[in-house]
Amino acid sequence: MKKAGILNRHLAGALAGLGHGDGVLVCDAGMPVPAGPRLVDLAFRAGVPSFAEVLDGLLDELVIEGATAAREVREANPAAARLLTGHFPALELVPHEELKALSAGARLIVRTGEARPYANVLLHCGVFF
Repeated sequence: MKKAGILNRHLAGALAGLGHGDGVLVCDAGMPVPAGPRLVDLAFRAGVPSFAEVLDGLLDELVIEGATAAREVREANPAAARLLTGHFPALELVPHEELKALSAGARLIVRTGEARPYANVLLHCGVFF
């Protein structure tokens, strides 16, 4: 068994299969999950695990070259907006309906237990070299 990093075998395996340009949607418990992309549902109960915890863990494991979030996050969830802009100064903001449409093209969706609105981000994988 791994001693460090992501221990969830479903998530660890899904991350190992990602490549340059693949999308990873990290979403709250209320985000509609489209059919198609692989889903790793980490939600245990409301708020557990949090969006911030999952995002920070994923950023320890992945190279990210960009990120997209819903424009509505700025007003509806200022804490999530600060978290996202802190991690991604060039964060692309699109209408929530567009983010939902883009999520259908993601390779992986990681559902958190977050129960605050618009705690969602589409990560764009980069390469480590």
